[in-house]
Amino acid sequence: MSGAASRIRGLYAILDPSVVARRRSGEEALDLALADALAGGCRLVQYRDKTSSPREALARAKRFALACRRAEATFLVNDRLDIALLCGADGCHLGQDDLPVTAARPIVPAGFLLGVSTHGAEEARRAQTDGADYVGCGAVFPTGTKEDALAPGGVALVEEVAGAISIPVAAIAGINRENAASVLRAGAAAFAVISDLFAEDGVRERTKEFLSIWETHTGRR
Repeated sequence: MSGAASRIRGLYAILDPSVVARRRSGEEALDLALADALAGGCRLVQYRDKTSSPREALARAKRFALACRRAEATFLVNDRLDIALLCGADGCHLGQDDLPVTAARPIVPAGFLLGVSTHGAEEARRAQTDGADYVGCGAVFPTGTKEDALAPGGVALVEEVAGAISIPVAAIAGINRENAASVLRAGAAAFAVISDLFAEDGVRERTKEFLSIWETHTGRR
């Protein structure tokens, strides 16, 4: 199993301050949400922050990277390659308007994961050719956490992208405990979750529920 394939699988938790803040605000709330997800067994976390200053985002990323390292969990930063490198993250997830993989790869350390957001087979194939370790595939279902999200493509989009490439596919947008199994059946290696994991209390318990879905699909315990 390749490095990316062994790390980009199952529950892909996206920690977004704007979502956690719906239930309680403050840095302690973010740290607690992450701690609960890790305690529940999550081993793949992305920090996504569209509003904080670079200084604040870096301070948070350093704390999150340390917590994930202690739990032996893979930690990724969304969009900001500079912050990902400065905090010691395991990788960075890049959007279509962010730095291209071809520009990022020469300046990251060996083993550093680079993921790319894609919206169809053509973008996914290009990402793989450019050297991406995995792709994010979306929008799969309707979502309220991304204002400029494209119209959802459903599981057919996941099937299209997974069938076009050989690197792992992480399905994203609107994924919850009711539909997570469907994206796995469609070929996703991982399913990204934001709101259904972090928007309410009980993060640890919901983490276990999502992992149980993954284990049932793969037969892993």
